[in-house]
Amino acid sequence: MGGFFGVTAKENCIFDLFFGIDYHSHLGTRRGGMCLYDYEKGFDRAIHNIENSPFRTKFEHDFATMSGQSGIGCISDNEPQPLIVRSHLGNYSITTVGKINNVDELVKNLFDNGYSHFLEMSGGDINPTELVAALINQKDSIEEGLLYAQESIIGSMSVLLMTPQGIYAMRDRYGRTPVIIGTKDGAHCAAFESFAFMHLGYSVYKELGPGEVVFFTPDSVETKIEPRKEMKICSFLWVYYGYPTSSYEGISVEEMRYNCGAALAARDFERGIIDADSVAGVPDSGTAHAIGYSRKSGIPFARPFIKYTPTWMRSFMPTTQAKRNQIAKMKLIPVAPLIKDKSLLLIDDSIVRGTQLRETSEFLFNSGAKAVHIRPACPPLLFGCKYLNFSRSNSEKELITRQVIEERETNVTPELLADYANPESKNYKEMEQCICKRMNFTSLSYNRLDDMMNAVGIEPCKLCTYCWNGKE
Repeated sequence: MGGFFGVTAKENCIFDLFFGIDYHSHLGTRRGGMCLYDYEKGFDRAIHNIENSPFRTKFEHDFATMSGQSGIGCISDNEPQPLIVRSHLGNYSITTVGKINNVDELVKNLFDNGYSHFLEMSGGDINPTELVAALINQKDSIEEGLLYAQESIIGSMSVLLMTPQGIYAMRDRYGRTPVIIGTKDGAHCAAFESFAFMHLGYSVYKELGPGEVVFFTPDSVETKIEPRKEMKICSFLWVYYGYPTSSYEGISVEEMRYNCGAALAARDFERGIIDADSVAGVPDSGTAHAIGYSRKSGIPFARPFIKYTPTWMRSFMPTTQAKRNQIAKMKLIPVAPLIKDKSLLLIDDSIVRGTQLRETSEFLFNSGAKAVHIRPACPPLLFGCKYLNFSRSNSEKELITRQVIEERETNVTPELLADYANPESKNYKEMEQCICKRMNFTSLSYNRLDDMMNAVGIEPCKLCTYCWNGKE
């Protein structure tokens, strides 16, 4: 996925930039980068691999040596950025968050129009940030170029673009990811996560609307392109990816997760099947959902296992799924007295492939648990994300739901998948039972899409739910 941060100030902004980027570390896996502009020295950039080390560790030297009055930076899934670009529009630095689905088409059009070349990353891919810059450079102004890129890209793309005069911030066309502008005396900033600038002395100035473009300097924020009316912000931000202290569209991530857990408990009460000594969340994102369930049900909240975080890399950083699973398992340390002879109700944010949750359930049984009931905080994932890679798999066939459906059906059609997405249908209930049996859970009951959307609390038409129902 990834996240970014940018700042313009009347004085050296390296402190705000360094810690503003670091506060986005939960959103990326492989690379970090920052670029500063100094009125006297010009552009200065640093990019490092952060797969096995925190952002702060890798950038400590740069923090001590770099300076400037403006800066942008990112935590990135894969591509090295920010980039520094020399073009007919002038020199600028650019960083992006998003996903481009029509890369080949865009590259062909650029080559047909005289664009000479792209630099390849390892593996032969084109850096999507470089592609965005190439699209911007097709026009006669940066504003026109940003709008052209926004309208040309199939997928989503949010951008920070730093010039010697200030920084452009653009939220993707349908607002699938957030961009928040912060303000304090003598400075403005832009961030994916609003909490990233809270302790740096900024307050929220505004949250950009879908497709909105602003240009900000230490003294002002100017709207260059007005926001669009249609929004499709990703629901997974609240369920999983967002940090607990974050808010999007005015909705707190932590509070939404309490609401999600409460909705799961209410459904269990309706069915009359609650039988647990304690409620626990798979750390970290499942914890708040479990607190919400406990509050609604009256079943005590407990932590039968603790995540060991010192020195451990994130579980999805290694390149192979087997290593990710192994590391995820090794990080969870059981608390034996809270497990042995207990009936546990466990809430995770989601089930993607199911491997990690199955192993978690197995180690609870091996530690003496009497029962392990599973309540995912979101509905069954039936489609791989086309926009932000939140439920990324090499293939949709890796999803546990699609595996079960493929085993049950000879011809999987869109209409059939729509039926499997309906929590009232026979196919949905039988799929749920099949997954429960395959994963060796005592019981399994997914959250319903309508309950999850109600837990967010904004208009349903403004939420992207593609991962669950395939609707764009």
